[in-house]
Amino acid sequence: MPTILSVCTTCKRDDADPTDETRPGTYLLRALRDHGAPDDVVIHEVSCLSACSNGCAVALSEPGKWSYVYGRMTAADAPDILAGAAAYAATENGLVPWRERPVIFRKQSLARIPPFPTFEQE
Repeated sequence: MPTILSVCTTCKRDDADPTDETRPGTYLLRALRDHGAPDDVVIHEVSCLSACSNGCAVALSEPGKWSYVYGRMTAADAPDILAGAAAYAATENGLVPWRERPVIFRKQSLARIPPFPTFEQE
């Protein structure tokens, strides 16, 4: 299964140009797609990650792995986001060693969500 890099396109930023009707999250999505997704990563547009006070937000997820939500991202962060997504995709459990994460992932993590549990039936 591929890693899903979800990008909130409804995100706003306090420093956004109020005359520009394009949401900053849309610029981030474009920048990520322009750079191209790493192998085993799919970039997915979402309408809201409920991180409005920390926009722009992205999330990394894959079945059986820890998921992460990161905030305060900009289009200029696209290369680091994609590098972090590639590192995440290469793990078995979603836990990238601290020093191997891009700095923006170390400092701008909003949430870490455990894998959805599987219950074996007897």
